[in-house]
Amino acid sequence: MSARQSLLAEAAKRILITDGAFGTEIQNWKLAEADYMGNLGLSKDQKGNNDILALSKPEVPETIHRAYFEAGADIAETNTFSANVISQADYGAEGLVKDINIESARLARRIADEYQAKDAEKGIWRPRFVAGAIGPTNKTLSLSPDVNDPGFREIDFDYLKDVYREQTDALLDGGADFILIETVFDTLNAKAGIMAAIEAGEARGVDVPIMLSMTLTDLSGRNLSGHTVEAFWHAVRHAKPVTIGLNCSFGAEQLRPHVKTLSGICDTLIMVYPNAGLPNELGAYDELPETTAGLVKEWADAGQVNILGGCCGSTPAHIAAIAKSVAGLKPRIPPTPPIVTRLAGLEPMTMAA
Repeated sequence: MSARQSLLAEAAKRILITDGAFGTEIQNWKLAEADYMGNLGLSKDQKGNNDILALSKPEVPETIHRAYFEAGADIAETNTFSANVISQADYGAEGLVKDINIESARLARRIADEYQAKDAEKGIWRPRFVAGAIGPTNKTLSLSPDVNDPGFREIDFDYLKDVYREQTDALLDGGADFILIETVFDTLNAKAGIMAAIEAGEARGVDVPIMLSMTLTDLSGRNLSGHTVEAFWHAVRHAKPVTIGLNCSFGAEQLRPHVKTLSGICDTLIMVYPNAGLPNELGAYDELPETTAGLVKEWADAGQVNILGGCCGSTPAHIAAIAKSVAGLKPRIPPTPPIVTRLAGLEPMTMAA
C-alpha cells in the first residue's frame, strides 16, 4: 500500500494528528553558537539556523520528534522549513542543503518507524508518516520587493522550481512519505513547489503525494498574493493534493470561518495546524493547550477536518490535548465534486484503502 493509500485509509477511520511547532521548541534548548555550528566549519554564524541542527546537534530535533509522537502524533514534519539554497544563503550553508534535508528526513523516518514498530509489537496497526516540510523562502514570485519598480522580481519561476526540486529530491531520498508545501503566502511560489514535486515523482517513476497549507495575511482570508482560500484551492487542485489546509498566521479562533469554507469545497483531506493563539507583546504565545484543543474540537464536531496539529507556539502538551479532545470523533468526509469536475479528470480522492 502506498503512503497516499495508507493515509487515506487511516483518515477514513479517525481524525489524525500531526505535530506542533519546532522553532519555539528549539528555543527552549537555549542553544549557543557552538551548538549550531558543531564541526561544520562554516564561515558565517549559524545561531538561529534551526534546520542545520540535523547535522550539528541531531539530538535536538530527535528529542522534539519523540515528544510529539509520545503526545499522540501520527505525522512528523521534518525540521526543514528553511532548508533550501535561498534561505541557507543567509548562513553561507548553501552547499549543505542536500545533506540537511536527507538527514532530517532520515531522522524523522527512523523515529516514526520506531513508534510504529512499538505498536505492532502490541498487535496494534497504527502507521506513522513523515511529511517533508518545504517553506515558502523569503522571496515572492507574485510581488516586487521594490515599490518603485512593480515589475521587478528577485527570482523567476524556473529558478524557484529548481530550488524546490533540490530540496524535494533530498527529502524523498531521506524517506519522506509526502512533500508538505506549507505556510504558502504566495500562490505562485506554491505552484513552483508543486511542479518540483511532480517532476521529482516522474523522474523516480513513483507517486509523490503533495500536502498544501496556505497561510493568511489578514482576517479577510487572503494570502499575500491576494488569493482567498477558495481561489487558492481552485489554483492548486489540479495537483490532486492528498491534503490541503491552513497553518500559522493566526490562532484557531481566527481561522474558524476559513476552515469552514475550505471544508465545504475541497474534495481531499483537510489539515489545519494553527498557532497557539496570537502572540503577546513580547512575541510569546500564551494560549493554553486546553484552550487550543477546545477550539479545534469545534471543527471536528462540525465534521470539517481530517488532520489537526499546531504551528507557532504549540508544544507537545498542545498536541496531546488536541489528540485527546478529538479521540473517537468521526473524521470529515470530503464532498463529491460536480460532474463537470469529474469529466475534466479531477476526480475526488477516495477514502477507501
